[in-house]
Amino acid sequence: MQTNNIFIAHPTTTEQLNALKAVVKALKVKFELRKDDPYNISEEDKALVLNRIVTDKDEDLLDWSVAKKQLKIKK
Repeated sequence: MQTNNIFIAHPTTTEQLNALKAVVKALKVKFELRKDDPYNISEEDKALVLNRIVTDKDEDLLDWSVAKKQLKIKK
């Protein structure tokens, strides 16, 4: 039976990581390990977005044209 569920774990020690890998392998579950941030958002961009949320008026939050230029978003 195929499922689309995704399980994300955040082990904090090497022992936890090794235990999780052993369990997943024993269950024959496909998995991948990542050391990077999958969203790859810079601290500067996070600060810009949080500042916008805190300081802008509610109706202005829907207009992201200025924020896109600040955040260098191409879409």
